[in-house]
Amino acid sequence: MTANQKAPAPLRRAIAPPKTVLTDAYRGFMDLSHSGMALLGTALVVAVVTLTARADLRADVEQQLLGWLLQRQEQTNEVVAGSDHLITTANAADADTLAPAALPKAQANVAQWLSRKYRVAQEPLSVLVAEAFAVGEKVRLDPTLILAVMAIESRFNPYAQSPVGAQGLMQVLTRVHTDKYEHFGGQMAAFDPVANLRVGVKVLKDCIRQGGSVEAGLRCYVGAVSTDGSDYINKVMAEHLRIQSVALGKPMPTSFPVYPPAPTPVLDPAATEAQAQPLPVPAAVPAPATPDAANLTLTDTPPRQS
Repeated sequence: MTANQKAPAPLRRAIAPPKTVLTDAYRGFMDLSHSGMALLGTALVVAVVTLTARADLRADVEQQLLGWLLQRQEQTNEVVAGSDHLITTANAADADTLAPAALPKAQANVAQWLSRKYRVAQEPLSVLVAEAFAVGEKVRLDPTLILAVMAIESRFNPYAQSPVGAQGLMQVLTRVHTDKYEHFGGQMAAFDPVANLRVGVKVLKDCIRQGGSVEAGLRCYVGAVSTDGSDYINKVMAEHLRIQSVALGKPMPTSFPVYPPAPTPVLDPAATEAQAQPLPVPAAVPAPATPDAANLTLTDTPPRQS
C-alpha cells in the first residue's frame, strides 16, 4: 500500500431511526390501500358496464341475489320464532351446554338461581331448565315442580344413585321402569340427564293422575312405604314455591304450607264396635264326679306264692 493511499474507513451499517421506519410503513400501507381501492373501483365499473350491456347476465345476477335474500330471511324467522319458545326441545336435548342469555328471562332467572344455590355450572343447568319447561308444557305439568323434584332427589347430580337403586337426576327406579328407557337406548340412558328427566316426568305424571292430587302423586313417587311421605312432600313443595317465585320475579316466600301425614284409614263403625265387644264366654261344663277316696274299695291282692 503506498503512502498516498488511505486505509478504508470501517464499514458501519446504517440504522434508521424508529420514526423513519414507522413513516415508511405507513406510506407503504397507504400506497397498497390506494392501489387496492383503485383495483376494486375498476372491477366494479367493469361489472356495471358488463351487466348494463348484457341483460341476460343482469337477470341471472338479480335472481341469485333475490334467492339468497329470501333464504336469509327464512333462517332469521326460524331463529326468532324458536328463541321465544325455547330453542325447541330437540335442539336443547342435543346440546350439552346452553348459555343462560339464550333462554327467556324467566328460565334464565331460574337457571342462575339454581346454579348459585346448588353450586352447579349454569351452562349445563340451563339445558335442564329449558327441557323442564318444554316437557312441562307438553304434558301440562308445572316445570317448577319438575325442577323441585330434581333438586330434592339428586341436587342436579345426573350420576346420583340411592341404596335401593334409584338413579339419575330424578332418581327413577331403573329396574322398575326399564321399558320407558327402551326409546332412549336402554337402561344406561338413566344417566343421560335429558333421558332421565323425561322418564321421571312420565312417572311423576302417572303418579299424580293415579293419586288425584300433586301431594298424593309425590307420596306415590317417593314410594312411601315405611313412612307417610309428608316430610318429602313438604320439602318438594317448599322448593317448588321458591323456584316458582324466582320464575315469576316475585319476592322469595318466607312461610310454606305444611302437609300433614296421610290420615289413617277409618274402619266401618259397626265393624269397629263389634270388634270392641268381648267374646262370649262359653257356659261352664260340670266337672266329672271324682270318687271319694274314703269310699274306694281296695281289691284283695292275690296271695304271694312262695
